[in-house]
Amino acid sequence: MKKKDKRNKLIAPCGMDCGICSHYLAYSHNFPKRKGVPQCTGCRERNKVCAFVKKDCELLRKNRIAFCFECETFPCDNLKRIDKKYTERYKMSFIANLHFIRDRGLNKFVQNQEREYRCPECGDTVCIHNNKCYTCSGFPINRPRE
Repeated sequence: MKKKDKRNKLIAPCGMDCGICSHYLAYSHNFPKRKGVPQCTGCRERNKVCAFVKKDCELLRKNRIAFCFECETFPCDNLKRIDKKYTERYKMSFIANLHFIRDRGLNKFVQNQEREYRCPECGDTVCIHNNKCYTCSGFPINRPRE
């Protein structure tokens, strides 16, 4: 699988970039599993019911839509709830991500994410949850958050 295709599959239906998630980064960097700290291959790769949105959405569970913005009730209450949490804690909006993907395309979104979450020390990915680079341990990375 091409790197671009693999990276695109890390964008969850809800608009989360699994590639910047602490659980995915721990998995992808072969960190040892720790009790209470889950590791994840990404929502699409594991094709598992998303803990936040997919479990309550029949359209996503039955693969009738690829992204939440394709739903006529977008944004639903579940998405609004997780969006509010991430906007407050991490200054990142799932809903804004989905608007970006819908309006400018998945490839442009991934390029934007790779730029925004790039470690200035080694060029790998900085985690949204803790601002750490799991490659060079150059953490915390002080990314500007608006």
